[in-house]
Amino acid sequence: MKIGFFDSGVGGITVLYEALKMLPNEDYLYYADTLNVPYGPKPKDEVKQYVLNAVEFIAQQGVKAIVIACNTATSVAIDDLRSKFDIPIIGMEPAVKPAFEKNKDVTKRILVTATALTLKEDKLQNLITKLDNEHIVDLLSLSGLVQFSEGFEFSEEKVLPYLQEQLSKFDLSNYETIVLGCTHFSFYKDMFRKVLPSNTNIIDGNIGTVRNLKRTLEEMNSTNEGNGNMIFYNSGLRVKEKALLDNYSKLFNRLDDINILMTNTRG
Repeated sequence: MKIGFFDSGVGGITVLYEALKMLPNEDYLYYADTLNVPYGPKPKDEVKQYVLNAVEFIAQQGVKAIVIACNTATSVAIDDLRSKFDIPIIGMEPAVKPAFEKNKDVTKRILVTATALTLKEDKLQNLITKLDNEHIVDLLSLSGLVQFSEGFEFSEEKVLPYLQEQLSKFDLSNYETIVLGCTHFSFYKDMFRKVLPSNTNIIDGNIGTVRNLKRTLEEMNSTNEGNGNMIFYNSGLRVKEKALLDNYSKLFNRLDDINILMTNTRG
């Protein structure tokens, strides 16, 4: 049986990428809701219905677990999903807790970036309230990065000016850690690295989510049941066209390049 991955678009590929490294002997189904992306600017109830419809489809495809590889979808729908489906549902959340663990300098701040909907949802707000006793967390919506990645726009000429403009609202020397709270944002770690001070941590929740998936499968005694095969669906339609499959390959190649860069730098 396969492991299902769901995202509003291509952002969840950054989580699937980590799963392929940590759980190579599994088969995967990736569902991108390309007809309705982006979720961030849309009303909560509308997004919730998109997510419920997509996960209903994924659950019918013979999967043993589903990863909601989208912070926005997790924040608005995870409780409903877990009450509706019997299979394990693994959610995402911005890596706020790891950010506090990384912040060794008590005079430094944490910047949490995400979509507008994720930032205003109770799930994130409650997490910050629980951890942020010293009021060191600031929030920033970077929804433009969702649009860039959905358009396969990864050129520094286009993206860097946007990042520089958005981050110019903050004195970046005051921040020890920045949280990438949307899976789309991880396609741009290399550009964050260019804009941020060299000693700033850049973290996301991708590896933590896959570790949670791995623990869940081990508890189910349901590991190593595949060969790393992947199938893709765009809003319920099986992706077979070579050009579309090539686009997914380009995303994995980009993440390979970022991984090499980030292992040679801090963050």
